[in-house]
Amino acid sequence: MSVDEALAVIRRGAVDVIREEDLAKRLAEGRPLRVKAGFDPTAPDLHLGHTVLLNKLRQFQELGHEAVFLIGDFTGMIGDPTGKNATRKPLTREQVVENAKSYEAQIFKILHPERTRVVFNSEWLNAMSPADLIQLAAKHTVARMLERDDFNNRYKSGQPIAIHEFLYPLIQGYDSVALKADVELGGTDQKFNLLVGRQLQEVYGQPPQVVLTMPILEGLDGVQKMSKSLGNYVGVNEPPAEMFGKLMSVSDDLMWRYMELLSFKPMTEIEGWKRACAEGANPRDYKVRFGQEIVERFHGPAAAVAALEAFEARFKQGLLPEDLDERELPAGEGGYPLASLLKDLGLTASTSESNRMIQQGGVKIDGEKVAEQKLALKGGNTYILQVGKRKFAKVRLT
Repeated sequence: MSVDEALAVIRRGAVDVIREEDLAKRLAEGRPLRVKAGFDPTAPDLHLGHTVLLNKLRQFQELGHEAVFLIGDFTGMIGDPTGKNATRKPLTREQVVENAKSYEAQIFKILHPERTRVVFNSEWLNAMSPADLIQLAAKHTVARMLERDDFNNRYKSGQPIAIHEFLYPLIQGYDSVALKADVELGGTDQKFNLLVGRQLQEVYGQPPQVVLTMPILEGLDGVQKMSKSLGNYVGVNEPPAEMFGKLMSVSDDLMWRYMELLSFKPMTEIEGWKRACAEGANPRDYKVRFGQEIVERFHGPAAAVAALEAFEARFKQGLLPEDLDERELPAGEGGYPLASLLKDLGLTASTSESNRMIQQGGVKIDGEKVAEQKLALKGGNTYILQVGKRKFAKVRLT
């Protein structure tokens, strides 16, 4: 593959490549690059939002490069302050170790084991003396730290910033020095930390790493980032049928973004699907292909087939009322609040009852339980709503 072809693969879905000319030069050298992505083991389970970076690591592997999966067992005990408006509670050593074990079991459903190096940053950070840490801190300034939006906002509003939070970007940056990273991947929210790595490598006499940022994946609601706490996530360890059903509930517009960031299909093929839909093909057919690809990745081919059969049994083989009429309602710019929609369709007597039923797990959208009371459904899609065992409605939101 030529350098230009490799760059096209690497650019797929990326937001920033800093600096692309440096990346082109390193690719032209013809040597395997050391490509790093760090994950703090803050929770035991990964979801599809986490796999955006893993997928990009896999693309580098398939271009012949070495993937370095860094588990931040040391930094996890500090707590990443990125995007936080208050000091984050650090994890215990026991929590970090347990979560790290879970990560190792999950990542090889995406990454090639023989081309992956798993490292823990405690390997070099535990060896640092207090004097070493002071020397590291001397290589950055408070003014630079306050350029970060989250730190700056907290400082201006009088919210406390603990000293150890300033250490986090430095320690993450030092990981790149310790590993001599050629490229570091991260979400757009990590851009400041990744650039600190570039700066520290120069200070320590190394060529600065190329920084590649990837977008934060929206959750199933299409609004907020994918998060377990928000209930809008697809976990990589979820049962196949549940995973497939959630992916089938994604809006037609969001489906294309998921495909770009999560599918291993070539973009030329996905663009062909887009053109077919613009010419009248049903987006659902391509959503099925995508859903099966993801289920197969994490559970195998047989599970993907079974998940599709179970989904079709629910929605095609008479398990829904045969006389289900379709209603059409305007969603509005911000979407149609689910609690209000259930009331307006006559499935509940009030929004209070809607919220109570959602909280109790008695509401389903396209066969999947909903947990987010503030969920708003986007226009341009058709939904089958269910409250309890016997109340159904089919609605197209415009």
